[in-house]
Amino acid sequence: MTPPRPHPFARSRMAERFDRVVEYMWERGWDEKPPLEPEYLWKIGSRGFDSADEISIRSEEAVADFRERLEALCKALREEADLNALGHAMAYGQITGAIRKRHALGRIWREEPDLASTPIAPPILVVGQMRSGTTRVQRLLAADPQHSGTRFCNSHDPVPSKPDLRPLKGRFALALARRINPWLDTMHPFGSLRTDEEIGWLAAALSPATFEAQWRIDSFVAFSEGRDQAPIYREFARILRTDAAKMGDAGKPRVLKCPQFAEDLGALLDEFPDARLVVCERDHEEVLASSISMTASQMAFQSDNHDIKWLQEAWARKIAVRQAAMDAALEEFEGPVAHIAFSALNANWRSAIMQAYLTLGMPLPDQSLAAMTAEREKSARDPHGRHATQIANFGSAARA
Repeated sequence: MTPPRPHPFARSRMAERFDRVVEYMWERGWDEKPPLEPEYLWKIGSRGFDSADEISIRSEEAVADFRERLEALCKALREEADLNALGHAMAYGQITGAIRKRHALGRIWREEPDLASTPIAPPILVVGQMRSGTTRVQRLLAADPQHSGTRFCNSHDPVPSKPDLRPLKGRFALALARRINPWLDTMHPFGSLRTDEEIGWLAAALSPATFEAQWRIDSFVAFSEGRDQAPIYREFARILRTDAAKMGDAGKPRVLKCPQFAEDLGALLDEFPDARLVVCERDHEEVLASSISMTASQMAFQSDNHDIKWLQEAWARKIAVRQAAMDAALEEFEGPVAHIAFSALNANWRSAIMQAYLTLGMPLPDQSLAAMTAEREKSARDPHGRHATQIANFGSAARA
């Protein structure tokens, strides 16, 4: 397939084809267009489960929080997102999937309650703005044999099972995503077994992190920013402890990363007060250009209505919100914090990492540095360098 022209709003031929096929099936009555209504989605997502699975060890507050988030998200999708057929189908799939995972996790915790309270080593939290080098830092630190990282397939589906088919499911999901969005790996190189951010765990609790990067849902974003994030991060902590128990690496510090951490750092640190922090920093104008380009390419195939000016304003505001929240949380935090500048990471990653280890009081034996060197050599072969072309084209479009 010939890739689309390097413009953030370009759509692949596969995305166009899927959109037409889905719309045609609904028009002809071959399949029902699923309403994005909370009760309907709840009914579909909870099939095969009962209320005891959803409640399980969760508090009444957590149950109510999820339901309220579901209501607000569905309302925003219906009234603001202006989804095309493909976007509507993807929203339906993601939300019912989150509900299914919520029930499946609840069932596991009902059957094996100790999993959710598994003792774990204090994690290493990589925090910073989206597009500030957090992925690179996370993968370097997780490559260290002294640490552990979350596999993409585990983030995509946090429900453990035997046999563990998640690596296979993850490969399939990525193969499909790449056909729909050929820019996927230029923005964020993926691999089913590769260390990745835990955004899937946040999505399972209906955090806005993954959704606001795909859809225009201003009211849901505002709703989420005004809420206490504690229920989401209590769920996150239970998932982490369960994953560590099942993966057998509870004794190693897990290197955790997601741009949403910056916005919710206070709630995250309430769950992990003994964590070590690595703060990634990059010029905000560069962050903004890269963030807009990434979200534009995600939104392009899910809606036919694109507003560059709104994207610029929305993400400039989001960057400011995240920075203010992160700064406030860091002022209160008394634990070890290392800072890594994006420019320093590009100039000499070894020096930047060695300084971070020194600041955090962590040993850095030769075998750890060798493992990180191998990871850096692997990542150098990723196609992410082509994202600069996409940003340049976006800039041209924005000025037109």
